[in-house]
Amino acid sequence: MERHPIRHLLVLTALGGLLLTGCGQGATGDNSSSKGRSGSGGATGFPAPAYSDGTSPGEDDESRDLAPSPDHLSTFALDVDTASYGYARRTLADGQRPDPSSIRPEEFVNSFRQDYERPDGNGFSVTVDAARTDEEDWSLVRVGLATRAAEQTGQRPPAALTFVIDISGSMSEPGRLDLAQHSLDTMTERLRDDDSVAIVTFSDQAEKVLPMTRLGGNRGEIRHAIDNLAPTYSTNLAAGVETGYATAVEGLREGATNRVVLVSDALANDGDTDPDSILDRIDGARREHGITLFGVGVGSDYGDALMERLADKGDGHTVYVSGEDDAEQVFCEQLPQNIDLTARDAKAQVAFDPETVDRFRLVGYDNRRVADDDFRDDRVDGGEVGPGHTVTALYAVRTKPGAEGHLATATVRWQDPDTRTPHEESGRLETDSLDNSLWSTSPRFQVTAVAAYFADALRSGDDRWDSLPGACGFTELAERSEELAKKTEDNDVRQLAETIDQAKHLEY
Repeated sequence: MERHPIRHLLVLTALGGLLLTGCGQGATGDNSSSKGRSGSGGATGFPAPAYSDGTSPGEDDESRDLAPSPDHLSTFALDVDTASYGYARRTLADGQRPDPSSIRPEEFVNSFRQDYERPDGNGFSVTVDAARTDEEDWSLVRVGLATRAAEQTGQRPPAALTFVIDISGSMSEPGRLDLAQHSLDTMTERLRDDDSVAIVTFSDQAEKVLPMTRLGGNRGEIRHAIDNLAPTYSTNLAAGVETGYATAVEGLREGATNRVVLVSDALANDGDTDPDSILDRIDGARREHGITLFGVGVGSDYGDALMERLADKGDGHTVYVSGEDDAEQVFCEQLPQNIDLTARDAKAQVAFDPETVDRFRLVGYDNRRVADDDFRDDRVDGGEVGPGHTVTALYAVRTKPGAEGHLATATVRWQDPDTRTPHEESGRLETDSLDNSLWSTSPRFQVTAVAAYFADALRSGDDRWDSLPGACGFTELAERSEELAKKTEDNDVRQLAETIDQAKHLEY
């Protein structure tokens, strides 16, 4: 065995003070109109401007999180992370308040399934819809992007997965290493014979426990390697990631999806702990071979910020697992089904019409911002997205009084995962498509709004963020989510209602 020493455009959302008031019910409106809500005409449909002639957001405006006139563009890299919501659920279940800095609203919003139309091939469909809040002239605009449905396991390319597993002392807590072992054992049974796995462990040093090994005929050996893992010393995460990528390159398989899967509580306390420095070490492997990083967070104490930055820098995404149900879903359903990629370096740009829009701000995506001029610069990193995913971006938009006509055009740009050929798709929104009340729109839109307002409320008391228009208190949110759980018959929405109820009983 080898041993080795070892942005976006807008900062946003959260209540500036205690949320004691509920959501005011707006006027009841007809939500049946879908005119102008989505577009799928290809890059020639409604392309976003190639560059912005406005000022940078927030530089000269007294409000940091509102886009000042004449800026009318919002550009960000796509993100399908959900770890922030998962960790908040775990923290609240333990009777504690999440740290406001760990709350990323986009990860709350993207934790719930949507009903967007899906494209037939690689790339995205684009859906844009909106509803008015009870604050005059303020609406919530939802930009929905969806990839094709996940293929059956037998239809996807083979996978070459390098698992980098934290076996430091902190992983001895129940629900950390033991949970990972159970999940990996189960996943090993579900992967195909032509899939491959390698295993690297790290504590104070990193060790290659298993080189890249085909599943067919070797499941017993792989299970043995997993079952023999045991917690030891401190956490040298940098050594683990570096050795993991080296192992992935050694076992690289052409025509397969090559990915590093990091399982850790991300409580790095040994060696290099800076994510930029860690990823710089393996940047060549990441770029040359397209090896993405999938971060799986575990543990009641969890280095959320470090894991999230690692995944962003590693062109991947993060999830958090708090129990066997979460782990089963992540390791045995999401990972095997969504091993493939449908888009690389995906970015979105929303152009708001200055004739009808006075101000806007994006909910979350604070560290995923991209300069407007870089939207069509394919050298600039975006997000990597696989099949079966949806990405939702929610905007708070203030329209000009009496505004009529075009409101916004949303464009997504991505590269084909194999050929790197760039593609675009667009959708647009008109004023006559605005639902008159947020709470009379579709159930899935309402779930999106409740998730965003919940993240908003969890940031209560932190003056780095302002509240969303139409902000709701925990009591109102709990009632809304209960109703939506019944309407959607969705267990994830039921869990959201339970989590909001837990937050309601904590002193905020």
